[in-house]
Amino acid sequence: MKIIILSLLALSLPMTAATARAGEVRLAIATNFHDAAERLAAHFSETTGHSTRISYGSTGKLYAQIRHGAPFDAYLAADEERPHLMEREGSGVPGTRFTYAIGKLVLWSPDAEAFREPQALLEADTLRRLAIANPKTAPYGLAAKQTLEHLGLWKTLESRLVRGESIAQTFQFVATGNAKAGFVALAQLRDDHQGGARWEVPNTHHEPIAQQAILLDRGRSNEAARAWLNFLASAEAQDIIREYGYDIPDLPE
Repeated sequence: MKIIILSLLALSLPMTAATARAGEVRLAIATNFHDAAERLAAHFSETTGHSTRISYGSTGKLYAQIRHGAPFDAYLAADEERPHLMEREGSGVPGTRFTYAIGKLVLWSPDAEAFREPQALLEADTLRRLAIANPKTAPYGLAAKQTLEHLGLWKTLESRLVRGESIAQTFQFVATGNAKAGFVALAQLRDDHQGGARWEVPNTHHEPIAQQAILLDRGRSNEAARAWLNFLASAEAQDIIREYGYDIPDLPE
């Protein structure tokens, strides 16, 4: 799968204009990006004067809400499929779609002794519950399914899977002990959750988790929405995004 980076020229706004007319941008953001988004939003507001209102959810559910008229100005998905569909369907503004982060999938357990070899854990009869996000609505869940298929274990483990509606719920299943281990986003394993056993899944085991953003038709004339996407593509924002466990693609100059 190619990771498509589109031109950001359509987003360009002088920062002086954005700060002179401070406004509000309503954002629909995939839950895996929660912590990074909160920090980015605070910095964005401090530097531009614009405010943000953020709703978090699985990529698929947010897509459905937008299609049914939810009043968002910009959409930060955890895949490239939905933003591409929005562009094609007319609910996304052409030329504004770009990849803002590349996600990383991790098999994690808070128990440091849960596994040394991930394959051994996944093949063990003693593994009664394994958490993944719903592959139909959450790109990290799809990547987890692809990983298990790559390992030849999907059919074996399918009946033992605990499916979260989002990667946030999946993380909670593991953190609370409702599942011995689970596939979560690397970005979630910060601060209090840095311990335990973990395996960063090789990117050869699943399609790239290319997280794309797009300006929505409702935000077409919203200077705050355009300023947000400009900021998201800036070197300053990219440095913050890297700190939260994501890779950054090369963006056009």
